[in-house]
Amino acid sequence: MTEPTLFILNPGSTSTKIAVYQGEQKVAQEVVEHQAKAPDLLEELPLRQEDLRHWLREKVPGIRFDAIISRGGLLKPIPAGVYRINQQMLDDLRFRPQAQHASNLGAFLATALAAEGKIPTYIVDPVSVDEFSPLARYSGLPELPRRALSHALNIRAVAHQVAHKMGKKLENCRFIVAHLGGGISVVPLDGGRIVDANSSNTGGPFSPERSGPLPPADLVRMACTGQHSEKEILARMTKQGGLTAYLGTNDAREVERRIDLGDFQASEVYQSMAYQIAKEIGAMSTVFSGQVDRIILTGGLAHSHRLISWIEERIRFIAEVVVKPGEGEMEALAAGGLRVLRGEELAKDYVS
Repeated sequence: MTEPTLFILNPGSTSTKIAVYQGEQKVAQEVVEHQAKAPDLLEELPLRQEDLRHWLREKVPGIRFDAIISRGGLLKPIPAGVYRINQQMLDDLRFRPQAQHASNLGAFLATALAAEGKIPTYIVDPVSVDEFSPLARYSGLPELPRRALSHALNIRAVAHQVAHKMGKKLENCRFIVAHLGGGISVVPLDGGRIVDANSSNTGGPFSPERSGPLPPADLVRMACTGQHSEKEILARMTKQGGLTAYLGTNDAREVERRIDLGDFQASEVYQSMAYQIAKEIGAMSTVFSGQVDRIILTGGLAHSHRLISWIEERIRFIAEVVVKPGEGEMEALAAGGLRVLRGEELAKDYVS
């Protein structure tokens, strides 16, 4: 039986990652750079579409795709899974997105590329996946409920892999998954559902770029001085915090180079990040009363043996630790599409 052929796309701010898969085998991949830069992201669609069509004509002429799979955008809160791209989804991304983000373009690009061949189109586990338990939503102020924003795509992809290796179905597993990247998500995964999460933008551990939660009274005073705009404060928290704020770099490799040269501050800051990651994992283990099948460490920072060893020292008493380095977004998108095409998972209809 011939393996399904998939076209995978993952839009970024100035480029789109694309790949062609035959089953699990990646047969082509490229990052297509775009010259378009518009205040409204949707204005970039025509040029981006033509760039991708040009790549398809040049690199894989005549190929027939069984499905096009895109990274999902900042939609309304929805359960995890693979979703058919429909008009309701496109309308929400156009008129009612949670925020402007390049990933919002994915569904539009997939729809345009699929139009002539009537190819099925899907998104997989967007950032807005929200399966919080009722208890997890309380923040302490009714007007400020906790919201689910996490690296759901990679988190669920590695969880599927670990469950398969254990010989179990994901719906029968309890995992703590920590995605360690420019932002950090730590989530308890109950039967595949993300039932709690730190906000990867402003909650949980500090990261290479994010500050994590700050002392609230001091933050309020800082905001009320009039010396900083809302945009400046948010940028300080989400792009200029963490390692960047303390050490002037978001590159963990540079931090480790400094540690190897005897830089005490670099070592202490890096250890503090590991300490906060471990502490967040420990906190999330209480969601399961400590009954955790595996702790999974993933994301780009999971390549750092030094960081991982510091984290493992503090958490291995909870459960066995599995390290799955890398972002894996393209592979995760392909895996989601394959699960649907092979009948292992039912695609969902997005309802606005």
